[in-house]
Amino acid sequence: MTVTRFAPSPTGYIHVGNLRTALMNFLIARKAGGTFILRIDDTDPERSKEAYVDAIKEDLEWLGLSWDRVERQSLRLERYEAAAQSLRDMGRLYEVFETPVELDLKRKKQLNMGKPPVYDRAGLALSEAEKDALRAERGGYWRFKLDQERIDWSDGIIGDVSIDAASVSDPVLIRADGQMLYTMASVVDDTEMGVTHVVRGADHVTNTATQIQIIQALGGTVPSFAHHSLLTGPQGEALSKRLGTLALRDLRAQGVEPMALLSLMARLGSSDPMELRQEMAELIEGFEIGHFGTAPTKFDVADLGPLTAKYLHGLPYAEVAEEIAALGVPADQAEAFWSVIHENIEVRKDIATWWSLITEGAEPVIDAEDADFVAEALALLPAGELTGESWGLWTAAVKDATGRKGRGLFMPLRKALTGMAHGPDMAALLPLLQVIKARA
Repeated sequence: MTVTRFAPSPTGYIHVGNLRTALMNFLIARKAGGTFILRIDDTDPERSKEAYVDAIKEDLEWLGLSWDRVERQSLRLERYEAAAQSLRDMGRLYEVFETPVELDLKRKKQLNMGKPPVYDRAGLALSEAEKDALRAERGGYWRFKLDQERIDWSDGIIGDVSIDAASVSDPVLIRADGQMLYTMASVVDDTEMGVTHVVRGADHVTNTATQIQIIQALGGTVPSFAHHSLLTGPQGEALSKRLGTLALRDLRAQGVEPMALLSLMARLGSSDPMELRQEMAELIEGFEIGHFGTAPTKFDVADLGPLTAKYLHGLPYAEVAEEIAALGVPADQAEAFWSVIHENIEVRKDIATWWSLITEGAEPVIDAEDADFVAEALALLPAGELTGESWGLWTAAVKDATGRKGRGLFMPLRKALTGMAHGPDMAALLPLLQVIKARA
């Protein structure tokens, strides 16, 4: 059974960078018919907020990234402590006491000597008396003792990876205040929840190496790891400072369609061409983690506008029927209304804008040099019910009466009736314009 997880921290709103990780794990699980776990990383009680937990779920539901079960790390603290005690008993977890300032001085000294800035394991040499004395003046925290050997794995994106554990500091797993850190909690959860595949950002590669040893020390099965490239801006600039404006809820407020965003993110950075999909099943079927590359991946939020418009243009009437009915569009006009306007909307709220124009009319846009022409043209509007032939008959009559033709004939009339220089085919739109129909 394939089991994946998305483990966001509820300390803020999730953004496109988080989505990249969530989507890949979701697609792997769904393609294999496996389990996708939403695991809330809420071990930090000061920064974690329940409002953000709700927001994370809301954003994932908006995108259609359904989960099979929810886990809360704050409810599993006893499991982490039990694992920590096991590591203590086997001599793999040891207490240390250096302050940040002391560690910084050690690192600078090592660098000046041309050595890698790796923790020197001074904590292992402390006697119990020395530890008691240090505990009296400061809190102790806990590091995992790495076996100083090479750590190898075959990464689903990067390929073969080999890291010398001797070049890595023993990772801190428990803070002085007793809080279990991400590395510890994640390993215990992945092991006990049977996670088989872990996809996350390339900034976790070194962390993965240390986690592999911790998993092995606890007797767990090492999952398959894949590390995707990090997102940059369109010019290759760091995206981190802009992520606040790329929160999923902000994109939703801008009218971005879920499938437009998912279609882009499911292929961004891969060797496969970006293809707009109308349904989640298509994304699942076409997803291959091995097709993604290691180069930084450029993300441009401007790409979402055209994709959203294209997605909406391809929606059949049945997909929007309830939405259109909620606007008050009569049932006998609803499908014709959608047929006329669907290729002229960029976001969903434009549907209401077009219905308002049809029912209430628009503020006419009439250039000074066209004022007399428009007045004469409106007087020639055919009487009676307007049909699909009315526009052609009307403009022919106006052409005969005024001598105007081409753009000089059609554009002033469009702007006078709709207030815009672009829009649907006027022959199809004219019969729907209720204000004009009333005058006819």
